Amino acid sequence: MALTDSARRVTDADTNTGTGGGTDAAVAPDAAAPAPASRAVGREADGLAVASFVLGLVGLLVFNILLGPTAIVMALLALARRTRRRGRAWLGLALGVADLAVLAALVTADGTVAWSLGG
Repeated sequence: MALTDSARRVTDADTNTGTGGGTDAAVAPDAAAPAPASRAVGREADGLAVASFVLGLVGLLVFNILLGPTAIVMALLALARRTRRRGRAWLGLALGVADLAVLAALVTADGTVAWSLGG
């Protein structure tokens, strides 16, 4: 939203000074073009944050050998892309590390990577 507001200010300033090159229609589409791309990147980063949280949470129960590292990578990508859901990304990172800690505890206790639900 801030990008489109600043783009409007630029087009207003250009038309007031006479450097707009004619009409507002020629300047406005070029100035507003980056906004949809930045929104798509923001949504993608938010999706990565949520996915890392969910995968880390599910990884505590099953497939922690796969879901733990995947949650960690997704959380780091979301944080690198400056997600608005930083809390979920940090929780996904913490849960991914917890998945690996649970895996290490199970391997230490049983000597195997398999879950044993029954006696």
